[in-house]
Amino acid sequence: MLHRTFCHLPGITLKSERVIWNAGILSWDFAERAKPGLVGESVCAVLQQHIPLSRKAIRNSDLAFFVEHLPVSEHWRVFREFRDKTVYLDIETTGMGRGTDHITTIVAYDGLNVEHFVHGVNLDQFPGYMKSVELVVTYNGKCFDLPFIQREFRSTFNPVHLDLRYILKSVGIQGGLKKCERQVGLDRGELSGVDGYTAVLLWREYRRAKNRRALETLLAYNYLDVLNLEPLMITAYNRKMDGLPCDEERRIEMPQWQPSSPFLPDPELVARLQGTPSFQRSW
Repeated sequence: MLHRTFCHLPGITLKSERVIWNAGILSWDFAERAKPGLVGESVCAVLQQHIPLSRKAIRNSDLAFFVEHLPVSEHWRVFREFRDKTVYLDIETTGMGRGTDHITTIVAYDGLNVEHFVHGVNLDQFPGYMKSVELVVTYNGKCFDLPFIQREFRSTFNPVHLDLRYILKSVGIQGGLKKCERQVGLDRGELSGVDGYTAVLLWREYRRAKNRRALETLLAYNYLDVLNLEPLMITAYNRKMDGLPCDEERRIEMPQWQPSSPFLPDPELVARLQGTPSFQRSW
């Protein structure tokens, strides 16, 4: 998509980008050969002057170049070209961030490898992991995950952030992560009844009774949250491409492989925790 993008160039708005496309200038290749009669002399000059800089940014894997110049609503466009730099991220916590609430687990997936971090075990290694991360995909991370992470570690992480909550909503998919998953046909299997508050209870059970099965179930849930972000991001990207003058082959295929979680959920434990009076309490 970036090779067909012009709204990051000086003076080119989303509206004028459409004018450029409607003139038959559908990619940077066309733009560099464009004649002033098609889009005007000033626009033609901008295209010919700045497209080489955009090509250089792609060659140098300069993600910041595009993010600094694209409208925020169009940051999704970087995903295809910078997919190999993407990390899918999700956290679990003891609550919504009040008082002494803290992160319990973090799972991060880079498209090949999954890393997990657990409070009291290796959570302190997470800032080191984040130092090399350039592009993060979350669901509702703008309001929850990233502020929680920054508060927890008392430091600022500055990767480019694509929040699927807003990208999915812009293509008609909304209602919370699990509801979004159902709308695109993702099935959680044994974990279909687990939600954020169940995750809180699982952590409490792990800490109270040193119940390793509770931690395993929590991590299995956290893993699934993260692994499902990839097909959701691809779905959102492809739907954003619908209606744009882009070739069908520019769409992204769903991954043929994903790592399996090393953690097995305990459905009986989940049922027991969800059957307690405390489960009815709002967190």
